[in-house]
Amino acid sequence: MENEPRNATEAAIQDYKQGLGVFMQKMPDLAQHYNAFTEACFREGALGQKEKQLIALGISLYTQDEYCILYHVKGCLDNGASEEEVMEAMGVSAAFGGGAVISQAVTLVQDAMQELKEFH
Repeated sequence: MENEPRNATEAAIQDYKQGLGVFMQKMPDLAQHYNAFTEACFREGALGQKEKQLIALGISLYTQDEYCILYHVKGCLDNGASEEEVMEAMGVSAAFGGGAVISQAVTLVQDAMQELKEFH
């Protein structure tokens, strides 16, 4: 199947998107407004897509949101962020979130980058 996930990171992102699809079917008005708000927040402006994805990754790490961590690692890579830029964003987040951020950064983020870099 063409859309089969190639690794655990892609499988988790696919699970998130499927769950979001179910939510959209059950709560279309709320989902539509949430999606419109999110799209507006990530629209290109004074900050580019790469910078917004790096910020989102830092916030995701700080809040320990594993699905968003994976989603925004992919967003960073898709928008041209280098491994060094991702690592610096992880460091800034860790300055606020300490050990909890570092534990996600040195495991989940590094694993996801390794899996996703194969396809960039």
